Amino acid sequence: MRLSNYMSILLMCLVSSLWAQDRVTGEPFATRSEVLGQNGMVATSHPLATQIGLDVLKNGGNAIDAAIAANAALGLMEPTGCGIGGDLFAIVWHGKTEKLYGLNASGRSPQDLTLEYFEEQGMTKIPSLGPLPVSVPGAVDGWFELHKKFGSKPMSEILAPAIDYAEKGFPLTELISWYMQRSVPYFKSRGLPNIEDTYITQNGGKLPNEGEIYKNPYLANTYKQLAEGGRDAFYKGDIAKTIANFIKEQGGFLSEKDLANHKSEWVEPVSVNYRGYDVWELPPNGQGIAALQMLQILKGFDFSDIEFGSAEHLHLFTEAKKLAFEDRAKYYADMDFADVPVEALLSDRYADERRDQIGKRARTYEAGEISAGETIYMTVADKDGTMISLIQSNYRGMGSGMAPPKLGFMLQDRGELFSLKRGQANTYEPGKRPFHTIIPAFITKDGQPFVSFGVMGGDFQPMGHTQIVMNLVDFGMNLQEAGDAPRWDHTGGASPMGQTTENTGTVRTESGIPYSTIRGLMDRGHRIGTARGVYGGYQAIMWDDENKVYHGASESRKDGQAAGY
Repeated sequence: MRLSNYMSILLMCLVSSLWAQDRVTGEPFATRSEVLGQNGMVATSHPLATQIGLDVLKNGGNAIDAAIAANAALGLMEPTGCGIGGDLFAIVWHGKTEKLYGLNASGRSPQDLTLEYFEEQGMTKIPSLGPLPVSVPGAVDGWFELHKKFGSKPMSEILAPAIDYAEKGFPLTELISWYMQRSVPYFKSRGLPNIEDTYITQNGGKLPNEGEIYKNPYLANTYKQLAEGGRDAFYKGDIAKTIANFIKEQGGFLSEKDLANHKSEWVEPVSVNYRGYDVWELPPNGQGIAALQMLQILKGFDFSDIEFGSAEHLHLFTEAKKLAFEDRAKYYADMDFADVPVEALLSDRYADERRDQIGKRARTYEAGEISAGETIYMTVADKDGTMISLIQSNYRGMGSGMAPPKLGFMLQDRGELFSLKRGQANTYEPGKRPFHTIIPAFITKDGQPFVSFGVMGGDFQPMGHTQIVMNLVDFGMNLQEAGDAPRWDHTGGASPMGQTTENTGTVRTESGIPYSTIRGLMDRGHRIGTARGVYGGYQAIMWDDENKVYHGASESRKDGQAAGY
């Protein structure tokens, strides 16, 4: 009898390790219901940032105002994933014009740094840390471009909440404290300048733990300069001079001229139709069209008879990913420097050709990989129907380790993603935007807005986007379930950075993927692995046109929150 009771308790423990709650509605893996609101919705990776965005909406601001305010707060509250030292991309559905707009706010490489320099130094790869991977930070110009085209509130009012939190402080969340306790000491141990002053000295000489108060008065002062002087305060004023002088002192090449010449670019989003839904991404230099290529290939298979999370599902998905990422490595780059055949890559004819290469077993191909990096993704919708899908990042978490003195932020290391092999689409050139991992997404249905969404996380992002679309369209999940559903990724995809090795790669699965699937993948020749923290972080807003209601979602892998009113 006691043995039977013991076995029952053990079984309950094993089940609870897979499913952490027993909900009376929805899928068992869902962490909560969707958030609903009629007037507006904000979904970010930090509850305080979400509340800032919601306050802006309630006080008469629009979705663009709220998004900038929340992004500024995230640069303070999640310095491990974003900040004004990084880049930004956005897709906007404008309620008044009923049209999609795309913004590429990524920065370019230094004009005075050449490929020959790297070759003379004997480098085969741009380093992750230091001044050499630093490209122009584009986020601030992105804010002001969005504001100029769509904003309504003055920037001084939009940036005020982040300034207040930076001066007075806020309690660190569990996840961000975990990242900071690993990242900041790492940069400090490498002897990188200004790390202690930027992140520790301002907080009483101790890096705060979870629940302890974190301040950044340097960043507050930088934001004040932006509020008063606009984007030129960053790209042509004292901030630009401080950045350029600092990078030069460290042996780098980013100059005042590079900063002064920077500009964002409004671009046309591109799409494919997936079973009646138009899925939109931005064209390269980002990797968004990899998700569209995967969907083009996968729509040729009938998933009505394929179970979610089954071996057949993951096999077809993984093989489609391999094909799309091979094209990503060969073609994706700054379209001002490379002829990227976007229309051909997204065509039905090409998808048919690529699909024919998928067989019953895992395929071997040339492989390399780009490491994942922390990022933030957020989305906002307002009472007038405007929705913004926005992603922003420094790459590799906090970035290059280059923190300019007394500015309160770290510069990105996106330049690392250039290839140093001559003759490739993404080969380094002066004034060129590097291949980019961060991508926002949007879905329309019959020409009307449906879902604004994104999934942060380096290489995983096209895979995450594809999984979300399939969860919604093929498997009938609601917006929250689509994000909470167990995920998988595949490493070893061919790389725009130029690395190549020969293998089938590795499928890495979350704990919710059953062993029957893992065994089935092994039978098909796939190598199986596990990983920690590589499966991204998702936010989304859906518009229910029939009931005139927004649905919001933010999944449980991050600290995020969706809130509406």
